[in-house]
Amino acid sequence: MSEIKRVVSIGAHSLDAEVLGGPIMMKYANQGAHCTFIHVTQGRLEDPNATEEAKSKYLQELLDQNKRAAGKLNGDTIWLGYVSSNMPSLEEFSSRMEQYFLEEKVDLVITHWRGSMHPRHINTHDAVTNAVKRLHEKGSSIRLVYGENFEDLVGFVPQAYFKLEQQEVEQWFTGLGEYSVFRGEINDFPYKDYYSTIGKVRQIESNNDGFTVAYMYASLIENNLW
Repeated sequence: MSEIKRVVSIGAHSLDAEVLGGPIMMKYANQGAHCTFIHVTQGRLEDPNATEEAKSKYLQELLDQNKRAAGKLNGDTIWLGYVSSNMPSLEEFSSRMEQYFLEEKVDLVITHWRGSMHPRHINTHDAVTNAVKRLHEKGSSIRLVYGENFEDLVGFVPQAYFKLEQQEVEQWFTGLGEYSVFRGEINDFPYKDYYSTIGKVRQIESNNDGFTVAYMYASLIENNLW
């Protein structure tokens, strides 16, 4: 793992990047890698009667949660500036990612698998995958894997397993817990129960002796399994 110096995890919404890339990025960060959680969109107040002040406050709360979560996971964070209503074209989005990867000299990218129930997850997958594919065609050795997200499980095949030490499990959940949605304040999906359970399932599958997370290779564009 030590040859990886620049890692990004790209999620369509707040919390996605930390769920997808958090575990493996903590490991790379501990070895000195620069890790960034990228959020494509931020949520917004759907109340048609919400004031501009209320909307601004809500957005700032999300951005603060982004920063606190990234800090707990030994990384930094950026927001691409989009909301659901102004997503760019696939070409624009992909080109922006390709340029970012070049400028930042990214070694490893983590993002959504395409088999998702959510259109913006699919859009993010397509843009990021296209960007990495173009870089491969130009001779880059940048790597891409897909993380496990409960909304992206159609056709998701676990291929690379990473055991987390107990302190890493606690650190990951502490970081995720900075989000009000993870704490159950936005909806009633049992995030902590789900990800605690899937870590035990992946442990059994991989025959590891502790909590385990899984990733899927970008087999359509990778020449080798590494």
